[in-house]
Amino acid sequence: MSEEMAGEAEEQGLLTLGVEEEYLLVDAQGSHAVEAVELVFDHLGEDIRDSVQHEFVRSQIEMASPPQLELRDLAAAMTRLRAGLAEAAERAGARLVAVGASPGPGAGSRVVDTPRYHRMRERFGDLSPGAGLNGMHVHVSVPDPETGVQVLNHLRPWLPILQAATANSPFFDGRDTGYASWRSMLWERWPTVGPTPYLESHEQYETMISDLVASGAMLDEGMLYWYARLSANYPTVEIRMGDVCPTPDDAMLLAALARALVATVLREVRDGRRAPDVPHPLLMAAHWRAAHDGLEGLNIDMATREPRPAWKLMRQLFDYVRPELERHGDLEMTTVLLGRLRAHGSGAARQRSVLAQRGSVDAVVDWLAATTRGAR
Repeated sequence: MSEEMAGEAEEQGLLTLGVEEEYLLVDAQGSHAVEAVELVFDHLGEDIRDSVQHEFVRSQIEMASPPQLELRDLAAAMTRLRAGLAEAAERAGARLVAVGASPGPGAGSRVVDTPRYHRMRERFGDLSPGAGLNGMHVHVSVPDPETGVQVLNHLRPWLPILQAATANSPFFDGRDTGYASWRSMLWERWPTVGPTPYLESHEQYETMISDLVASGAMLDEGMLYWYARLSANYPTVEIRMGDVCPTPDDAMLLAALARALVATVLREVRDGRRAPDVPHPLLMAAHWRAAHDGLEGLNIDMATREPRPAWKLMRQLFDYVRPELERHGDLEMTTVLLGRLRAHGSGAARQRSVLAQRGSVDAVVDWLAATTRGAR
């Protein structure tokens, strides 16, 4: 982030926003994942190369946006990066697909040839089966780590409904799994994946990281896969429980809601309001429900502890963060994007609709490849 942007954010009391997305690489005609990441890197344009990096396996690739203050600037950057990455994939004889898990049949992909990834494979075995699991991570600036830990506590009750909104992996290995986000179920096999625990201080946060590394459950801080965490590299809270979204519109909606949510709970932290200590088993149940139902079914109202339609909870979240959407200049755009999501359904619902209309998983992947670039 430039000093100018940092100064502007501080002067206006606004939060910066950035997004990381992981994608699947599939063959040019069908739905099989392909180990094409090195060929794609060979075809990257210089204008996007610094924003692209490897992921765990060779049929994945990751992109990170530069931090932004304006949501429209982030949308423009993400659209440009997706288009450039899709073009590089096509020049490499593959296609770029924004999907949580590989829909098509096929064997698993090998890990990328780095010492860390080989150590992960040796230590943890086949915990990331298939062609890789693709998520979306939203970075929102926070003033300091101590405040950041309190923000994490306040975020816990809201993350299941954000997860439901990202659900985008109903198919795996050529079949319907019965879940809106099968990636979520596969991802939970890793030992440090799950809701962020309730933490009293940044000191406790760091102690827990040290204890988890010492236990062997993770190699280093980068393997802390809680649904929200403090970034190890940036002064941000990282919200990371969702599938990668099928379209840039979906991604921008979730990014805007995430920033407004962090800004809203920051005010509660500064006002001295203690976060509700939602029981861990209830959070696990809500995240399971998000993975199973997406937005088209039920989730758990954390205030009443009763199931409610997920869309009502989504609207409740929108109303809760509305003042910060307005203060950040995002209200109009977010209102439009929320209306589109309500009309079209989650990524999982759209994929199932395509399958019903066109009759094959290959057709679903064709649709995903088009929407990844921004087609609705």
